Amino acid sequence: MPNALAAEKSPYLLQHADNPVNWLPWGEAAFAKARSEQKPIFLSIGYSTCHWCHVMAHESFENEAIASLLNEHFISIKVDREERPDVDKVYMSYVQAMTGHGGWPLSAWLTPDLKPFYGGTYFPPEDRHGRSGFPSVLSAIAKAWGDDRERLVAESVRVIASLTEYHESRRSEAGAAPDLHDAGGEAFEKGYQYFYENFDASNGGFGGAPKFPRASNLGFLLRAAVIQGLESDAGREAVQMVGATLQKMAGGGLHDHVGGGFHRYSVDEAWFVPHFEKMLYDQAQIAVNALDTHLATGDERFAWIVRDIFSYALRDLAAPAGGFYSAEDADSLLTHGEPEHAEGAFYVWTHAELEAALNAEDAALVCAHFGVVAGGNVSAQLDPHGEFTGKNILMQRRPLGVTAQELGLAPEVAAERLGAALEVLRGVREKRPRPHLDDKIITAWNGLMISALARAAVSTAGCLADVRDGYRAAAVRAAEFIERELYDAKRGVLYRNFRDGRGTNEAFAEDYAYLVAGLLDLYEATFDARWLRWADGLQQVMDALFWDAEHGGYFNSRADDASIVLRLKEDYDGAEPSPNSVAAANLLRLSAMFHDDGLRERALATIEALRPQWSKAAHALPELLCAIERALEMPRQVVLAGDPATTGFQALVVELHAKPGPRRAVLASPGTDEVGRWLAGRAPWLADMKPAADGRTRAYLCERFTCQAPVNTPEALRGLLG
Repeated sequence: MPNALAAEKSPYLLQHADNPVNWLPWGEAAFAKARSEQKPIFLSIGYSTCHWCHVMAHESFENEAIASLLNEHFISIKVDREERPDVDKVYMSYVQAMTGHGGWPLSAWLTPDLKPFYGGTYFPPEDRHGRSGFPSVLSAIAKAWGDDRERLVAESVRVIASLTEYHESRRSEAGAAPDLHDAGGEAFEKGYQYFYENFDASNGGFGGAPKFPRASNLGFLLRAAVIQGLESDAGREAVQMVGATLQKMAGGGLHDHVGGGFHRYSVDEAWFVPHFEKMLYDQAQIAVNALDTHLATGDERFAWIVRDIFSYALRDLAAPAGGFYSAEDADSLLTHGEPEHAEGAFYVWTHAELEAALNAEDAALVCAHFGVVAGGNVSAQLDPHGEFTGKNILMQRRPLGVTAQELGLAPEVAAERLGAALEVLRGVREKRPRPHLDDKIITAWNGLMISALARAAVSTAGCLADVRDGYRAAAVRAAEFIERELYDAKRGVLYRNFRDGRGTNEAFAEDYAYLVAGLLDLYEATFDARWLRWADGLQQVMDALFWDAEHGGYFNSRADDASIVLRLKEDYDGAEPSPNSVAAANLLRLSAMFHDDGLRERALATIEALRPQWSKAAHALPELLCAIERALEMPRQVVLAGDPATTGFQALVVELHAKPGPRRAVLASPGTDEVGRWLAGRAPWLADMKPAADGRTRAYLCERFTCQAPVNTPEALRGLLG
């Protein structure tokens, strides 16, 4: 008999709809039940493509005896962290403070008024190696609730008070501090020094295992290179760290060599054995890293990484109606029609499978290049659960030129044959049971992908020339989907996610911040002012809903949600950047476009609100450091006056994106239609920017709100840009 989750739309919640646990979704009905029955709440948070969430579900939540314990003593609530990141943030903060670590599945026990008093992550189904199993924990908490409830309630009150005091103390440190120019410069140097000292010269990335593709780190280093000068020692070193990291990631098992795109992270330091889920936000951010690295180096290999990512995303994650699905699972069935499943089953190969799929020569090439051996290439140390016994994870073991020489092939012949062989393997692999697709369309993550596609649409990479228009069109389709399905135009608010219709949760700070950034990039790729107008409006809504009027910066959640017992701000640029970091950059971009000092002041207040964090641990907020760079630079704009459809206009656009340099807001002079009239009213300073008398597009370079004489050729614009 299905439980209450059967009525939900979240793929994660639906995965638990047939559990014998009497799960309830997060909401007042569950809270009221806990209050009425005076039972503690067991809160379980995860997401549909999470490997260890599947493990705990199979071991514990499908177990009748464990379910009986939960049903008798607790009100059990399931939350999809991708639907409610604000709920996840509150209780993850508690678990991290309590245990020193976090992760998913997240397990927390709450009083009926939602205050936590105990928590952890994964619990095994029985006592193991001195660690209490899930049934023992449940029994102990149930007994304590019956015998010593007052102590647990007091502990929950203390926990919330302590967390509140901690976050308030961090806020109160902001304000009385050195000049932003001095402090920001010092933080930039500290951030660079941290990544320099922690760079893994052998494997790329920073630190040891596990290795995550934290895109903000690489983005920061590329901006540091631009500031120092690409030809300076520090600039070359920064670019080398980024380039080496991307190449090692692309050569490793983290990269899906057969189908494209990147897995979530690797358990080892060499990017070899990944956790195989694929997240939309990783694809978008790694693509931007690769685009920027190509711009800094001119090396087409990085543009090919972009092409690889987007070929995967547009094939496997793009929704027919527009927008992009959120993720693909790590686990899949071993064979069709059988219940057994395993992590990475869709992606790994036996030596015999490769030999059966390919002719002898191509099999030898693939095996030599990717380290495939008959007994499997994953050591027991990296495979403690024996999931990959006899299996091979494809990882480039040497440059292709070396493989070609070893097999007596010309490099170009080896490249052609390898590409064809991988296409054959993709066809073979498509016949396997596919991993579960989480087909939620999440506003925030689509904002990241819109940015990436829009940036690629104006790339100067040669190998992207034949697909740039397709990238631009895909970004427009995604933005139009969000506008159509996840935006309430009457109220001006966004919604968080779509699956079989709009979800019930209104959007969070990250949704607004990431989408505004995506729309600004889309405007600069299309010069369609409707995207700029929407971005401007969404920023105003974000300010109204999430701004901290007392201390500055943005809360994750709205003030009117009574279920959030602790309203927090994200102050860490992790797998996804902090909405504060992104919002600060958005505000500065909009301020430069509109000459709006109020937006700039709000950006500076956001930066100041997080000063205690970035001044002490600069490496924790690399995305915000890039916003500080924007704040410390003089405002620069380039205005293109002319028809965006003409070749002359587009030639100037290409020149603007030909090499990395100072940040510039890029605008087209307003048109005469309704949205053009809006832009003329929002940025009246554009009124004097006119095309040449013969209709040719002119480019105006403006600094410190003063514009130089216009030019109308790429060569002349190149001279102005320096």
